[in-house]
This record gives sequence, structure tokens and C-alpha cells, in this order.
Amino acid sequence: MKIDILTLFPRMFEGPLGESIIGKAVEKELLKINVHNFREYSDNKHQTVDDYPYGGGAGMLLKAQPIFSAVEAIEETAPETKKRVVLLDPAGKPFDQKMAEEFSKEEHLIFICGHYEGYDERIRTLVTDEVSLGDYVLTGGELGAMVMVDATVRLLPEVLGNNLSAQTDSHSTGLLEHPQYTRPAEFKGMSVPEVLTNGNHKLIEEWQLKESLRRTYLRRPDMLEQLEMTDHMEKMLKEIIVEESEA
Repeated sequence: MKIDILTLFPRMFEGPLGESIIGKAVEKELLKINVHNFREYSDNKHQTVDDYPYGGGAGMLLKAQPIFSAVEAIEETAPETKKRVVLLDPAGKPFDQKMAEEFSKEEHLIFICGHYEGYDERIRTLVTDEVSLGDYVLTGGELGAMVMVDATVRLLPEVLGNNLSAQTDSHSTGLLEHPQYTRPAEFKGMSVPEVLTNGNHKLIEEWQLKESLRRTYLRRPDMLEQLEMTDHMEKMLKEIIVEESEA
């Protein structure tokens, strides 16, 4: 996968994108990331990238020309690849695990990080996706782009040491992940559930499913409304509701 990021603050990406899972993916050549300062593409001698909005209003808008020129330059370096161009925008579609999974299947992603009050509307003609981290406003799109890159890259084949990890993550299955434990079996009077230590894989899988349902019911019941549950899961959920009402 190739990722290009357009930003006015490229140094914000220097540390995060060179560390941990993303850094290792780059080292293994599973991923190539380029960060571009789109100010360098401005055709103004002062490298101006923003201006006052027509019709008045608060703040400044990013001009169309520098971003158009930056995207065109990226296109020239790889004209043969289909590109998904992501505009970071508070008015965009909320980012979620499903979107990360979609992005991970793409060959080439371009992230445009905004700043100031907003964008010249014509910039939107370049993009395939307008995406937001949530219902709040950041000072720029850089942090949002980092989150999206991280969530996407970890889903690429061979990036995680155990590919099953991504498949069983919270939100990938439609449920929150079940509780997990490691050694020692006893710690400060707290014990690992016995079912996890008896070696019976069928019982372990049943426990994990039920506890995933329980955690989702208690913390994110809204997710259950979107989940297609089997009869077995429906029965489990009824048991959980009774157990929690009696707790």
C-alpha cells in the first residue's frame, strides 16, 4: 500500500509514523508513506495557501490551487494506480472500523489535512471520501489522519504478528472484545476465570462469545441493534440480561 498525506505541518508525522506497527510495516516494505507540505505547491511567491471567503464570514479558507497542484503531482508519480482521496472534514462521514477495513483494501490512499476555517468548495471535486473522527472539531486534520492511517495499516496482511488479532478486534466482529487474561492465574486476590484454564476450546469459545455480548450490552447496547444475531446468541443475551438484573 502507498499513502500520501497533504498537510501544512509535516513534522507532526515524523515521530508517529516511524514507530511501532506502522514503522515496522514501512521497514518491511509492506507500506510506503509520503508526507507533503502543500504550501510548497502554492503558485504565489509568498506561498500563500489561504484567503478570505467570498461573501464574508469568520476565518480563512484553504485555497484550491495548492491542493490541486499537490494531488496532480502525486498522480503524475503513479498514474497507473487507482487512488482513494480522503478529505478530513468535521462535516464528513464518521470514521469507523468498517471504513478502516475498506481503506485497507486500497492500493493507494491520499489524505488531505485541512486547517483554518475550512476549504474552498472546489477542493471537494478531488475527493472520494469526506471523513470525520467524530462530532467535534480539531485544529487541523493531522491527528485525524494519523488515527485513520493507524487503524487502516494494522489491517494489512502480514502487518500484525498474528493476523487473527485484527479479525477478532472490538468492532470487527460487531461486538466489543471479550475480557482477556495472562499469567499469573492469581493476582492480588483476583483469579482468571476457570473456563480459560481447563483447555476445553469449545467451552472457551462459548465463554468468549457470551462475555463479548455482555460487554457490548453493558457498554455499547447501540451496537446490538445493528448486529445480526443467531438464535444461540439471542438466548445468550437473554441470559445476560437476567444475570445483570440480579447482580
